[in-house]
Amino acid sequence: MKDLIKLGLTNIKGVLWNLTPAELVTEALRNGEGVLTDTGALMCDTGKFTGRSPNDRFIVKDDYTKDKVWWGDINLAFDEEKFNQLYDKMIATLGRKRLFIRDAFAGADPDFRLKVRIIDTEAWHNMFCYNMFIRPTHDELNDFTPDFTILAVPEFKADPEIDGTRQSNFAIINLTKRIILVGGTGYTGETKKGIFSVLNFLLPEQNHVLPMHCSANMGMDGDTAVFFGLSGTGKTTLSADPNRQLIGDDEHGWTDSGVFNFEGGCYAKVIDLSEEKEPEIYRAIKFGAILENTRFYPGTTTVDYSNGEVTENTRVSYPIHYIENAVDNSMGGIPQNIFFLTADAHGVLPPISKLTTGQAMYHFISGYTAKVAGTETGVTEPREVFSACFGAPFMPLHPTKYAELLGEKMSQNQVSIWLVNTGWSGGPYGIGDRIKLKYTRAMITAVLDGSLDKAEYHQLPIFGLNIPTEVPGVPSEILDPKDTWESATEYDLKAKTLAQSFIDNFKNFEEYASEEIMKGAPV
Repeated sequence: MKDLIKLGLTNIKGVLWNLTPAELVTEALRNGEGVLTDTGALMCDTGKFTGRSPNDRFIVKDDYTKDKVWWGDINLAFDEEKFNQLYDKMIATLGRKRLFIRDAFAGADPDFRLKVRIIDTEAWHNMFCYNMFIRPTHDELNDFTPDFTILAVPEFKADPEIDGTRQSNFAIINLTKRIILVGGTGYTGETKKGIFSVLNFLLPEQNHVLPMHCSANMGMDGDTAVFFGLSGTGKTTLSADPNRQLIGDDEHGWTDSGVFNFEGGCYAKVIDLSEEKEPEIYRAIKFGAILENTRFYPGTTTVDYSNGEVTENTRVSYPIHYIENAVDNSMGGIPQNIFFLTADAHGVLPPISKLTTGQAMYHFISGYTAKVAGTETGVTEPREVFSACFGAPFMPLHPTKYAELLGEKMSQNQVSIWLVNTGWSGGPYGIGDRIKLKYTRAMITAVLDGSLDKAEYHQLPIFGLNIPTEVPGVPSEILDPKDTWESATEYDLKAKTLAQSFIDNFKNFEEYASEEIMKGAPV
């Protein structure tokens, strides 16, 4: 309680500290925050915001951050005095409420973890944090002093003219005071991505750790694979492999000795989920899991996963041990294979290709994909986007900082890099078809079992990508994207258009790029 008084919380109605999932479910049901499904999962709505709002995410600009953060359209500067005023207003609001508090870790590796305290006004939000952060033991909670504190108050709305925000919702990171403010939005992803941004700022400079927006899994012989990609490209789905152990599905760090998960749970999209397509995720939706913005079949408490009337970004969060073959300590060795996942809405890129070192660096800095429906506010159909390091919205430093770290780790270790298109084939979105998940899984398996080490390759014009001529379990006719289009001329035109988009985007980074990286560019 002394820590709360230091924050300014002196007039609290009550504090419920580190409740169990059963206690939090009871509180959520009592408060009308959600309902139980027939599998025992808690189903809740996030309200107006069903995805992140990147234009309302800020970092306080002060003496500590002014020369470190890569300021611009992604890392939006927030005035220090305005932050202090907004903080005081939020504290005054919290002082009249009953609070749910969670102490947790971010980072499975004890040498690099962050102690986090989350203060919520809703029970299901606190349960989300139980699921998604790493749960300390009883002994670890003794004398727990947080490195960072999050105030998450969805009912608190800012006044843009007075508070300096863009609109009533906001997520503001103060790296000096080590406080994150989240208000005006019930979307829980803002909380977890706030701490991800903090780790992306601290780890490269303090510990020479590469933070990665990726999933990771490990084979039975200990080989580690990493899957980079923005939300909706398949990170969670492809890493949940029944034949491999899951390290984590979204956020990791790469140290000199291996990979470790930042989180203690998974946050998976469930639109069109089925047990047949994604059995591990489907079976994890039980008591203790939280569904967001889903709907029931009429007259039942059975979830209709095909229903997207609220949003296409329907989600589930659950502790990572709900996946049966999850790695106990959420840590793995040095990656042997890295996959860059892209949902190409143009239908130009091949389903799988092997990258040279220069191409790997180029595509990492480019971070091309299509944002898929629902992941962010206002996105209703796939839209071309370049997101540096496959996670620009969460990267406070200049992208070349992360690219340089990746390059160092690639040169120190023998790593194969693969570009995997989980998007469209046979034409662009609206004409072509989404590449079948079973084919993508087969291609990933062929990499991991060594089949593609022995394959023959040919080069895709314009992008210069090396495409295997055969992959076990995959029709050969879909491997070269040009062969899937009705008109080769139309394919070439679309490929040139996409190539120009790559070139235009990379002008932001050319002055920092080596000759080897520039050789990875499309022609």
